[in-house]
Amino acid sequence: MTKLKLGAIADDKPVKVTIEFPAELYRDLAAYAEIHGRETGQSVSDPAKLIAPMIARFIATDRGFAKARRNLQ
Repeated sequence: MTKLKLGAIADDKPVKVTIEFPAELYRDLAAYAEIHGRETGQSVSDPAKLIAPMIARFIATDRGFAKARRNLQ
């Protein structure tokens, strides 16, 4: 079993953002969505729904960001 960094996707009220990225990255995102669905049993109909949780996970684990944020407060 593969250990993915991304856990279950929370069902939350979204804020719409438009983003463009390379086709290769989208293909990777679609593959990640497929693997994520197999691992969690929670299929992802639109791979773009993974973007927000991935960014949230990245921010939550970025020690430099956490330190800088504490210094702002």
